[in-house]
Amino acid sequence: MATLDHVAQHAGVSKATASRALSKPSLVSPATVARVLDAARELGFVPNRTAQALAGGRTGLVAIVVPTLENSFFTPIIRGAQEQAAASGLHLTIAVHGLDSPTDIAALETLSRQVDGFLIAAPRGDDDVVTAAATGIPSVLIDREIDGLPSVSADTATAFGELARGFIDRGHTSIAFVGGPDRSWQNAQRITAVRDAAAGRCALTVLGPYPATVASGVEATEAVVASGATAVISYAASISLGLIFGLNARGLSVPGDVVVSADEGVVAALGLRGAPSIEVDGEELGRLAMQRLIEQIGAPGDDEPAKLPVPVRWSPAG
Repeated sequence: MATLDHVAQHAGVSKATASRALSKPSLVSPATVARVLDAARELGFVPNRTAQALAGGRTGLVAIVVPTLENSFFTPIIRGAQEQAAASGLHLTIAVHGLDSPTDIAALETLSRQVDGFLIAAPRGDDDVVTAAATGIPSVLIDREIDGLPSVSADTATAFGELARGFIDRGHTSIAFVGGPDRSWQNAQRITAVRDAAAGRCALTVLGPYPATVASGVEATEAVVASGATAVISYAASISLGLIFGLNARGLSVPGDVVVSADEGVVAALGLRGAPSIEVDGEELGRLAMQRLIEQIGAPGDDEPAKLPVPVRWSPAG
């Protein structure tokens, strides 16, 4: 099996130079880097990541931990984080763990010995479990906050409060909020914001919890109709889409009889004139989180939560 010594001899450089060419090519001339890479390929040399980590304190790898790959919300976040990692000379790997059970901690302890840091999206994980998973390695939370841990989240709570106030200002006296997954940190934040906005100004019905799926919106339709609400704020665009389908199936028009909030894509695609929308810039959320993780890897910094503004837009009235 080829070793770093063999690569150095084959390339005609010292072992130290060969190591720098493979791990920190910016410190070596391009011609030398090319010679070392050619030698490594010819000899079939594969760098030992563990040895590199022990020698230099870095692996060049970071991990993003997400609870599922089925929820499209995480796709642009991963993409943004990956782009930022690549721009900084890092590689991003994906690990699927909900962190809703202590058993996930052991898996992340093993992974932590192979990467330089974690981005953690764990909307339903207990604070103690998430904190334990982030202990001992630079970590940044995505879209939730826990005291003592750096985090970057989309400020959807403020946007949801603005949605409720906008409905009230437009004359709605009964609003329904269709909530998201049980134990979701963002769901709790959004419910609080909507309740605060509606307090003393209109009737509010809070429904759920529901998984963030189209089927949940269909399932919630009967409860929404029974509430008498003329305006609905949904936790997720997928819930809104199912709710619109369910209301239409019952002969109710959207937004004629009931106005339903959604994201910009749903509002535009269905021509929901007069409906409000919000749009979280997932790629920017992922980039900001990765930037903060890189700062943490370099030197532990500020633990204050960072917020990504989320705009609210109202489509033209019909």
